Amino acid sequence: MSATRSAVKKTVPVERSTSQLVPFIWEGTDKRGVKMKGEQPSKNANLLKAELRRQGITPTVVKPKPKPLFGAAGKVITPKDIAFFSRQMATMMKSGVPIVSSLEIIGDGQKNPRMKAMVNQIRTDIEGGSSMYEAISKHPVQFDELFRNLVRAGEGAGVLETVLDTIASYKENVEALKGKIKKALFYPIMTIAVAIIVSAILLIFVVPQFEATFQNFGADLPAFTQIIVNASRFAVAYWWMILIVVVGAFFAFFFFYKRSPGFQHFLDKVILKIPVIGEIMHNSAIARFSRTTAVTFKAGVPLVEALESVAGATGNTVYEKAVYRIRDDVAVGYPVNLAMKQTHLFPHMVIQMTAIGEEAGALDTMLFKVAEYYEQEVNNAVDALASLIEPMIMVVIGILVGGMVIGMYLPIFKLAATV
Repeated sequence: MSATRSAVKKTVPVERSTSQLVPFIWEGTDKRGVKMKGEQPSKNANLLKAELRRQGITPTVVKPKPKPLFGAAGKVITPKDIAFFSRQMATMMKSGVPIVSSLEIIGDGQKNPRMKAMVNQIRTDIEGGSSMYEAISKHPVQFDELFRNLVRAGEGAGVLETVLDTIASYKENVEALKGKIKKALFYPIMTIAVAIIVSAILLIFVVPQFEATFQNFGADLPAFTQIIVNASRFAVAYWWMILIVVVGAFFAFFFFYKRSPGFQHFLDKVILKIPVIGEIMHNSAIARFSRTTAVTFKAGVPLVEALESVAGATGNTVYEKAVYRIRDDVAVGYPVNLAMKQTHLFPHMVIQMTAIGEEAGALDTMLFKVAEYYEQEVNNAVDALASLIEPMIMVVIGILVGGMVIGMYLPIFKLAATV
């Protein structure tokens, strides 16, 4: 890898790696008179025209590519984008394509301007003599500590393409697991939100119409109906206050969750104790811990350093602190399985399989098996949760909406009984 970088450094002019290239769109005709058009970066229009003529194309239009009015910066780079980038890099490098050429091909194929700019910047840095690790370290938001450590280990061992392939598989598995959990939680949350919105519409717009009708009866309303009417009056009079409180509470929750480690730890601890959902989160954290540790250890990252990267990948601050404790215990000579046992978080099976892996010198293999088992457990639990939640949601909707409708018709039933 170092030989490739040095060769590139000699053949590529220095100004190419430091100058800012501008995207141009061009139109022209080839030697047969066939019209052609395309897009190509260059330092200026004259250089691009000269390059096109060298390729046998007579340029008729060369102008800078206009920037779009909306979305000029492009979409946010997601973990799925990084996983796909890793897979592409691994495939091309295994096919013998040099790293700089691989990055150029991948960059040209990107539709997201942010992703394209980042890939091109990485290519430029490597052309200038940086290693892959040094180039991606300039983008810590997109390439987390785990990714960077794995790339550094892969470069050091001369197996970068294998490590990138492993990273791609790892990220795909993790994102699939996260997507499964989000999908399970999204449905009930959205259904309950819709039920609350429908109830609010009934309270603000429908119940007042019934109230006007009830006043003509000249009789006392049933207690349940009176509660709904009072709630409607409050909602009509103070809807703006309710909206401010709800929106304020929503933003305050996420603000403190992002900014306050204590609040985040408290909430993660509470989530782990919720029936069914807590079990899913436990199994998910164990699966991510096992797979991440196995991937980093297999890539040749020292165990203590690997655990440092693993902590933030568990997805739960309770497990994150536990992994840091495991790291500290391993650093002073404790076996991994004993350090895991002291946290009182990992099931007996996980600890025993880790102990067997350590004794047999196949820790990564055993942890991969643990990850596969718990990922399957999460999948099964999520499917079971979906079937369990559906009737519960129906009950909630029935209580909120159905109860309100019944409350509105109680006076009518009472009046019909007296007639």
